[in-house]
Amino acid sequence: MCNRWGFAVLLCGLPALLPAGWAQLAPSPDAPPVSTAPAPTEEEPVATLKLSVSLVDVVFTVKDKSGNLVPHLGKDDCTVSEDKVPQTLKNFAAESHLPLTLGILLDTSGSQQRVLSLEQDVGSQFLERVLQKKDEAFLLSFDVDVDLLQDYTNSALQLSRAMSHAEINTAGGNGAAGIPGAGGGTIPTIGAPKGTLLYDAVYLAANQKMSQETGRKAMILLTDGEDEGSRVKINEAIAAAQKANVIVYTILIADRGFYGGFGYSGYSAMKKLTEETGGRLIDVGNNGKKLEAAFQQIEDELRTEYVVTYTPINTKLDGGFRKLSVECRGDGMKVQVRKGYFALPPQE
Repeated sequence: MCNRWGFAVLLCGLPALLPAGWAQLAPSPDAPPVSTAPAPTEEEPVATLKLSVSLVDVVFTVKDKSGNLVPHLGKDDCTVSEDKVPQTLKNFAAESHLPLTLGILLDTSGSQQRVLSLEQDVGSQFLERVLQKKDEAFLLSFDVDVDLLQDYTNSALQLSRAMSHAEINTAGGNGAAGIPGAGGGTIPTIGAPKGTLLYDAVYLAANQKMSQETGRKAMILLTDGEDEGSRVKINEAIAAAQKANVIVYTILIADRGFYGGFGYSGYSAMKKLTEETGGRLIDVGNNGKKLEAAFQQIEDELRTEYVVTYTPINTKLDGGFRKLSVECRGDGMKVQVRKGYFALPPQE
């Protein structure tokens, strides 16, 4: 029987992955209320990146050969190519305060039992620091279900409260520690698919929470990177994030002792997900100091980005994937940018 909470209703009704079959997301009944914070007034215009059929926006960060962020480049310092063809830039800006749409995806499977409280504490501190006046964020958890714990809000307090209420959930029930091979965490089980619906969570967050948003968009995954039981594959999750123009960061946090002799294989999948979308993988193990440093690095990058827009030379909207590359002048400059985008017709 399908679980009635949040995204779980959605997942149960999907024997086939047809876009029309995805129901509207609803918060968990136990979630804090949706924010009632007022929308930005007309007194101060909000800078956004309006997506259109003839305009492509690219958000990227640049680091020098020592790994330090480079904040003061100009239009003549960088070139953008699409399918290896140089493009003419319409706009180029270094943005530190452009409104940010943020999704926090929290792994609450059995394997996170001993690190969840650490994630809650440090994650709440991050949200208090990073959210500015015109930013908004949502929080979801994923385990054997996917639940929306807090819908879009500008309130770090509401998000922190929702995060503090997150609980470990396994096939054995809420709060179960998760026994490898017996219905817990990311270990395959006999019978109905259970485990960690990581790829489904990314797919749903991109399609239903972020695809209609404008401006800068980022997801932060707190997970060990293991998926078990998702309806979608990792390439589908990546494509959904690319179509929504979302940068994905993964903080790989894992209690290695949970896996014992079963092994741990979340790194490569998360590296692929983050690199394809222009984000980054940061492995912190179960170290609290490293987790704090990871959040600080992400915060710094989100506030030291460049935004460029251009009208592509190839104007066909055939749904095909266009490869992007950005190069910036300077010794050892390294650009962090999504690998490409889908040239979708307006109806998609």
